[in-house]
Amino acid sequence: MWRSLILLTAVVPVAACGSNGDSGTTITINSTDSDGNVVARADGASGKVSVDLPGFSGELKLPKIHLDAEDFDLNGVHLYPGSQIANMAVDAKGDKGGVVTVDFDSPADPATVRDWFNGKLGAAGFSLTTKGDGLVGTTDEGKPFRLDITPAAGGHATGKIVVSG
Repeated sequence: MWRSLILLTAVVPVAACGSNGDSGTTITINSTDSDGNVVARADGASGKVSVDLPGFSGELKLPKIHLDAEDFDLNGVHLYPGSQIANMAVDAKGDKGGVVTVDFDSPADPATVRDWFNGKLGAAGFSLTTKGDGLVGTTDEGKPFRLDITPAAGGHATGKIVVSG
């Protein structure tokens, strides 16, 4: 699962580039292993991409990256239809696991989004319990999973997915 999520964050920016004047998706990758620390960041507001790894660092400006529901896949489950990803952060800690966090906006109320995720992720082998407007439990691999959802303007919901490894 981790390789898929990390690969997704590396490949999708090329496919999802665009510039329509609004903010894009901010993506951050932080990885630490025996070779040192690697940090890469694509800023959704400016389009600036920076990389800092042992022996090399650099910045460049690219079109803003816009990720939506179809650009995210968690064991075959995308985000709620019509959702837009605001932030995606991958914090990998070598062989000690890591954490993936995804912040998104969905065009439905929190209960609708929660129930949709509960059905889809449950069918994908997740073990989940409802907690308020969110869900907590484990992935099909037994990794801790949390989905927090809050109401947002215009009948939307703002969500945060956290998967730990």
